[in-house]
Amino acid sequence: MATTACITKEAKGLSAFETYLTVWVALCIIAGILLGRVAPGAARFLDGLAIHVNGAPVVSIPIAICLFFMMYPIMVKIDFQEVLRAGRSAKPVGLTLVLNWAIKPFTMYAISVFFLGVLFRQFIGVDAVDYVKAPLGLDLDVGAVCGAGRIVLHEGVRMLEVPLWRSYLAGCILLGIAPCTAMVLVWGSLAKGNDGHTLVMVAINSLAMLVLYGVLGGFLLGVGRLPAPWQALLLSVGIYVALPLVAGYLSRKGIVRVKGEEWFKEKFLHVLTPVTITALLITLVLLFSFKGDVILANPLTIIWIAIPLFIQTNLIFWIGYWGARVMKLSYQDAAPSAMIGASNHFEVAIATAVMLFGLSSGAALATVVGVLIEVPVMLMLVRICLKTQGWFRREPVVA
Repeated sequence: MATTACITKEAKGLSAFETYLTVWVALCIIAGILLGRVAPGAARFLDGLAIHVNGAPVVSIPIAICLFFMMYPIMVKIDFQEVLRAGRSAKPVGLTLVLNWAIKPFTMYAISVFFLGVLFRQFIGVDAVDYVKAPLGLDLDVGAVCGAGRIVLHEGVRMLEVPLWRSYLAGCILLGIAPCTAMVLVWGSLAKGNDGHTLVMVAINSLAMLVLYGVLGGFLLGVGRLPAPWQALLLSVGIYVALPLVAGYLSRKGIVRVKGEEWFKEKFLHVLTPVTITALLITLVLLFSFKGDVILANPLTIIWIAIPLFIQTNLIFWIGYWGARVMKLSYQDAAPSAMIGASNHFEVAIATAVMLFGLSSGAALATVVGVLIEVPVMLMLVRICLKTQGWFRREPVVA
């Protein structure tokens, strides 16, 4: 079993920021809406500082910088050499991989289509549309049909006009194919799970995302009639997963060699925390400065998106948790195995939504709703785990 090979010190609970993450996101919604009202050109100016391809904005430079600093601290914490030595149990590893990559993406798609495309469509707006980035790599003329949308000139820029509910669907899809590789370390610790196994899963899923995120994302977005060309997905995975992963690995290796592992963990990682928080909050404020009018016009929008996300989170947790019981895993492995699937890697989802569809898109808004419900829902599941420990055998964790 993976036990303590990856554990360097006793895992801590939620930080002040993580504890009140829902509050911070709510404040960002308010700040973003106010910014959109008071200075509507500010966020547009920043998002306009972009790399363009064929006259269409592809990468917003300020947002790319913010999103990199959201991702880098996650990747730099992973010690892959220790993780490889820790992964000795095939059962929990296999369960988590099947849950994350063979079940979760498809249940997310089905649940989101049912709620957003059928049950809540009249509340979202049957004829409501969203303007998202024109697909990268496709040089389409105005009026050309692409999936469920068509190319139009919107404020002088070629954009893809799509049904609003499908834009929200795209954001849900991107959340569904992004297993958590950050805060699941906290959830597993709070549930008294096996920290070594959790770290193994963080590393394995980070590597799996390099291949499977683009493949599954391209397939499901295509099924949802919001095609994302492979160039766009490859670029997104390269910038927001591969780049911070490589940067984290190399910088960790260099810093530990020069300053030592204790300095790296006690000093360097603490310096990154406020940087990560600042980058996340700036991104959220900018996003809501664009979507303020949509939210004010239909204040229940966030609820319509949150309901399928809430149901999906609980469904995946129970599939994983019950699967662990059937496989006779110990409680210490069962809890983090279920939680890494239930929780979402919202940093990657936000980054990809912004890259593919734009900061002002409904897809980006949907990924942020994932942030909004993350903490309260996962804390609920932690409490469920703690109350059901008797369902599983327990193994002593070596100190």
